[in-house]
Amino acid sequence: MSTLVMKFGGTSVGMTTGLSQVLSIVLYEHERWTNLILVVSALEGVTDALIEAAHLAQLNNQRGYRRIVATLRTRHLALIEHLPLGSTEKTALQTDLDRLLYDLLGTCQTVAEHHDDALRPEVADKIVHVGERLAARIVAALLRQNNLRGVAIDATDLIITNNAYGNAIPDLALTRERIATHLLPLLQRGIIPVVTGYISSSVTGKPTTLGRGGSDYTASVLGVGSDAREVWVWTDVDGLMTADPREIDDARVIPTLSYDEAAELAYFGARILHPRMIHPLREQSIPLRVRNVYTPQQPGTLVRDKLASMLPAIRAVTSIQGLGMSTSHNGPLAPLAQTVDSMLADLTGSHTDVTITSQSSSHSFICFVIPTMAGPDALHSLQVALNQDEELSAGWNTRPVQVVTVIGTRLGEIHTLTANVLLALEGIPLLALSQAPSHCSVSLVVETQYGETALTRIHNLILKNG
Repeated sequence: MSTLVMKFGGTSVGMTTGLSQVLSIVLYEHERWTNLILVVSALEGVTDALIEAAHLAQLNNQRGYRRIVATLRTRHLALIEHLPLGSTEKTALQTDLDRLLYDLLGTCQTVAEHHDDALRPEVADKIVHVGERLAARIVAALLRQNNLRGVAIDATDLIITNNAYGNAIPDLALTRERIATHLLPLLQRGIIPVVTGYISSSVTGKPTTLGRGGSDYTASVLGVGSDAREVWVWTDVDGLMTADPREIDDARVIPTLSYDEAAELAYFGARILHPRMIHPLREQSIPLRVRNVYTPQQPGTLVRDKLASMLPAIRAVTSIQGLGMSTSHNGPLAPLAQTVDSMLADLTGSHTDVTITSQSSSHSFICFVIPTMAGPDALHSLQVALNQDEELSAGWNTRPVQVVTVIGTRLGEIHTLTANVLLALEGIPLLALSQAPSHCSVSLVVETQYGETALTRIHNLILKNG
């Protein structure tokens, strides 16, 4: 039996045109695969709105969180109104969505009534769960209206994690058991499960989430747990690209990448994939395809095991924000790293996944990469917190930096590739340089004012070498 897992992002399910494309793709692939499993994200912007509602409830701002819930209701009902649904299906769906939103209001009200207490992480996760649940029910209803047996499934019944609320890690063994119990029987009956992405639950049943962009991770875990033949991520670009097309106009699609290269690309800032989704697929050798929901005729990018035929080359360049800290003395950096990591975790629930350090006899420099899942304001919030720490602010100079990462095949063996990158950056001061243990990426830390120039020069090198 061949099983395909397909994940659709918030830009795909948030508009009638996108949902029409989703339906068309599902109808086509339904004829080609024995089983389909769909994973859907919340509509674009909904998760951020729910996070804001949680914070407003904590401040006992009833008008604020009620306004957000009312806006979400209007938006989702407007989307339903424009879908080709029958009156019975539409009424049932509206009732289902209203029930979810009523429960959301109840949770916010409970938070507001206890606003003197700290907002418990599992309660915050419970609030943001609603976005995916709303989206899954809309997609499942659309499938049923088109003679497909679609059923919305909450991933809280499938994906079991640790207690790291906001950025949890799945227990793959327990999750596989849940998939075998709750998901595989549906496939055997010819049902298409529409699973909520991003959300999960702890062993004790408390709500957890997999971090920003975690719907990709959900698809990856479901793919492994169901022994899928492939996992596809449908997004709004034609595949993984040589650079972020929002930063580099002439970025191109990369036809094929190894698992290691794709993992480094996601880890160092590519927003299309969740940084941790590659590992489970690599362990089971399940191919990943990244495709554009609006141009399904394009093959996109195939991520698979490294092939001997892959020639040495620079494949892509990314840029991600970081926090640079320097001082005019050397010494152990571990205590500083622990302090910064704890601050970021307290502020955002995320951790500093990677550090790059450089020391001489008289100076120390350390760079903390701020993961994209920490949110857009994480860097500023962390810098403010560090500046308010009297001990740190007295001895360390803190400033934003850019970490520009080059991803390529056999970078750790063919040193001329790295040499060519350094030559392309002639005249740009480097604060630090680090080659990853995977031997397929090299990261360079530069002042933010040089970030765009460095990115452009390296990308021109990629295009020049084909």
